[in-house]
Amino acid sequence: MWAANHWIVEVFKLSGKIEVVHTSEYDPSVNLPYAPAVKVTGGSLLFLAGVNAARVYHSHPHIESEFDDIPDDMAGQTRMALENVRKGLEACGATFSDIVQVTRYLTNADEQDQMNEVWWEYFGDHRPGTATIEISRLATHEKLKVELAAIAVVD
Repeated sequence: MWAANHWIVEVFKLSGKIEVVHTSEYDPSVNLPYAPAVKVTGGSLLFLAGVNAARVYHSHPHIESEFDDIPDDMAGQTRMALENVRKGLEACGATFSDIVQVTRYLTNADEQDQMNEVWWEYFGDHRPGTATIEISRLATHEKLKVELAAIAVVD
């Protein structure tokens, strides 16, 4: 344990470049979908554009039929959004364990438990920092419920 400002923290080293940092209040019995802090040493930052359940390469202006196959439920949309995150990561030689921060935009925060159920499938034991923000609507399409913007660290 070491002191950083006024916090006593416990550090879990994930790799040579990413460390999850916990405060002195850390309780391993609480299943959080995020880390309170992530420390990065070395590597390059990868900024992934916000993605949702729509295809990344969809038409602009939007064509309504391109959104027909998007599920109406939060779990289904989260899965499709995370698959889009995976594609961006893989294009850069990265994986979900390289993600250090995700901003999660939801149109209904009451549905975040359904999101988190899918979240575990993709992140496993890895916990990036997250911010979950409820918004009135996503710009891509009125049907969409979730958008994810991630930052990763790659070699």
